[in-house]
Amino acid sequence: MTSGTIRLFIVAGEESGDRLAADLVAEMKRRFAHVEVAGIGGDGLKALGLDPLFPMDEISLMGITAVISRLPNLIRRISQTATAAISYRPDAVVLVDAPDFNLRVAKRIRARGPSVPIIKWVSPSVWAWRPGRARAMVPHVDHLLALLPFEPEVHKRLGGPPCTYTGHPLLMRIDELRPVSGERVPLNEADPPELLVLPGSRRGELKSHARLFGEAIGFAHDRGARFKVTVPTLPRIADDVKKAVESWPLPAEVVSTQEERNAAYRRAHAALAASGTVTLELALAGIPMIVGYHLDAIALRIAPLIRVWTVVLPNLILGRQAVREFLGTTLRPEVLGAGVELLVTDTPERRAMIESLAELDAHMETGDRSPAEIAADAVLETVAQKRRGLLPAG
Repeated sequence: MTSGTIRLFIVAGEESGDRLAADLVAEMKRRFAHVEVAGIGGDGLKALGLDPLFPMDEISLMGITAVISRLPNLIRRISQTATAAISYRPDAVVLVDAPDFNLRVAKRIRARGPSVPIIKWVSPSVWAWRPGRARAMVPHVDHLLALLPFEPEVHKRLGGPPCTYTGHPLLMRIDELRPVSGERVPLNEADPPELLVLPGSRRGELKSHARLFGEAIGFAHDRGARFKVTVPTLPRIADDVKKAVESWPLPAEVVSTQEERNAAYRRAHAALAASGTVTLELALAGIPMIVGYHLDAIALRIAPLIRVWTVVLPNLILGRQAVREFLGTTLRPEVLGAGVELLVTDTPERRAMIESLAELDAHMETGDRSPAEIAADAVLETVAQKRRGLLPAG
């Protein structure tokens, strides 16, 4: 630990970003005698001393409609955040996730404080759509920290900022998610296998997928598949989930605490999931899955702009289709149900998927270093380069 002080201005726009940022601050506290933090965040950062400029949920928006309806307030908050960052005179600005908000903040900070080091943690999905965003970040972002192993090469190819792979925070939870001896009962035992059903962590996703996923498991069950259903979810939407599963043709146990969710992952034999980070979580736990995602009218309209062949993170990391996915017009309960059938019995499809998912460790490993350690090194090196004049001032 050094005897010095480091001042960080951090903007975290989601619960997941708040956890990343809190890990970074905790790592800095191991290295510096004094760490001062200002900006925007949630419970994780507040526990480490942050007094948020305004509530994080004001920028935790999902969907075009939500953004448009609150656009005037967002514009005001962008200006307020940039002004606060400049006034704080930080050693570095760290912007975590929330790209639509944070990149606008970065642009305003750079215009008014060209010497302030700006680091963005969590890359926008430039590999999926709007690839021009990579090059557009260069004037405003000194260094980009990526959660996915293929992202540094993507940014190099697209002319984006310098980019470092930190590892994904899920890597730190592998021991919590993977079964120890006896926790995941073999499929040939008398007890029925356990199927996890994950319709999404947002109320809009739940509304879109709950009925559909219920019909899918009913289809599989009617065709003779044996399984019991567990629905891992988050405390903030647990009541909505419990209400939604009441109409399902099979009883479903809803679990919402971290301990309950981890235990369900360690027991589970298969999963039916909405697309998202949860697919990587399931994959790292070694759980074969089928993935579906409803596309609303706006999403269908922009679908032709999507530049990737899959939206499932394990597939992108592996570079091939290990996990089957059904989106938009291909998303039908009988198709999902047939996929469930293949995964709750000992089939070649199930065995092949488990073997493929086991390869993820090699693709994602970071040695014995945590994402926060790698991120802290990158932040401090960016600050040092900026001070030595090795990075452009704006």
